[in-house]
Amino acid sequence: MCLPMKATIAVLSKNDDSVTELILNTLNSISLKHTPSHYGLITPKGNYSHKSPYLLEQQAAHSSIAIGYTSSPKTKNSYEIQQFNESSLLFEGNIFSSKLNFASPKNSKDPLGYEKSLETTLEQSDGNYTLLLLKENCIVAGRDPIGINPLYFGENREFIAFSTNRKALWKIGIEKPVSFPPGNLCFTYKEGFKFKKVKTLSLRESTSVPLNDAAEPLQILLLEAIERRVKGLKKVAVAFSGGIDSSIIAFLAKKCGVDVHLLHVSLENQLETEQAIEAAKLLDLPLEIHLFKESDVETTLPLVIDLIEAPDPIKASIGVPFFWLAEKSFEEGHKVLLAGQGADELFGGYQRYVTEYLKEGAEKTRKAMFDDVASIHTSNLERDLKIAGFFDLDLRLPFASYDLADFAVNLPVECKIEHSLNTLRKLVLRAVAKNIGVPDSIVDKPKKAIQYSTGISDSIKKIAKKQQKTIKDYVNELFEASKSNYS
Repeated sequence: MCLPMKATIAVLSKNDDSVTELILNTLNSISLKHTPSHYGLITPKGNYSHKSPYLLEQQAAHSSIAIGYTSSPKTKNSYEIQQFNESSLLFEGNIFSSKLNFASPKNSKDPLGYEKSLETTLEQSDGNYTLLLLKENCIVAGRDPIGINPLYFGENREFIAFSTNRKALWKIGIEKPVSFPPGNLCFTYKEGFKFKKVKTLSLRESTSVPLNDAAEPLQILLLEAIERRVKGLKKVAVAFSGGIDSSIIAFLAKKCGVDVHLLHVSLENQLETEQAIEAAKLLDLPLEIHLFKESDVETTLPLVIDLIEAPDPIKASIGVPFFWLAEKSFEEGHKVLLAGQGADELFGGYQRYVTEYLKEGAEKTRKAMFDDVASIHTSNLERDLKIAGFFDLDLRLPFASYDLADFAVNLPVECKIEHSLNTLRKLVLRAVAKNIGVPDSIVDKPKKAIQYSTGISDSIKKIAKKQQKTIKDYVNELFEASKSNYS
């Protein structure tokens, strides 16, 4: 069984009972048994850490409210912990923009001042992160405005809790964890949750914008998003299909002066692999190709379902090649991976948008695209961040930059797809690619979903059929087997 290397959980007892033992037992139960783990425990009065959860429990003060975390030795420094007076904070993730120095709140001795600092973090920063603050029998939780880093919450008769992994909440008896809303702070007492919306995407009134006028600011936003995510790096890996999204990221990352390595995974004998080879040659970038067999799909699928914590066939079929990609990135020593998640939702990459445009018109299609972006944290991002985290991989997503996403969702549909059945889609993104010098053969390449372009979806169908099951039933069976370990 494959289990997460990293996990964070914050628990508040409704009965004033100590939660420290519960937290440490939960973290120990979901840690890799064959990998040395680092455990940490934070209470309002102290911060404790040890490689042994049992010795940590003896060392730490009992508390009815606490945060626990575990990681591999390589990721133990991925958490930022701050303490002041009777409060403590755990921050996990990245802040890329230079507008805000998160580590220096205006008044670190004043919890209320720090809460204002948390709001400022959400309002002004570009990044992917979760944060948990303990204060006066209260948990304050927050998540970046797009919802890139996973965070879930829930309650039962005994506890209110937050965690980066559903399985941690299952373990303490919270059966139906809910994904935390992006761009929100939540103030949590025994009585329940009080959410405060700080910074979220909004759909403004549609205005007509010529394609070229939309492409120019988008180009600037894309370059800024990538520059921030490669700043200070000597090399970076790019998840590469040879399509427009990954090619733009690779092209601009190279322009930023970083050493770019392209990574491509697929089943054997897929057309996309040949297209990736050709695109890499045109971009003059090194390409690492890793090909897999159908038997690898069957082996990997249960691991993916355990990591993504959901019985969703589409998520699973996308998760399999991403698992291979993260695994190979890890094996080859890459610490940071750039990927193009979000581009399809932002720029009309799916065929269903064309169908809706022709049937329902521009405004309903624009609303459908916005809804997909607003829910992308549950449909795509949580899946990929949990897989990347398992391999100690820092996944950075330029298209999920808030400023870029805010601009893109409010573009008219006409800037994204033509009112035609057979259109390339992503018109404004292709215009940007052409403007910056991406070769025409890449700019004009049609979009195909990864689960189909890599052959994964067909393989899962075959595997399920061999067992005389539908894909849905097969995936659900694997999910229930995984969940039973934590219930």
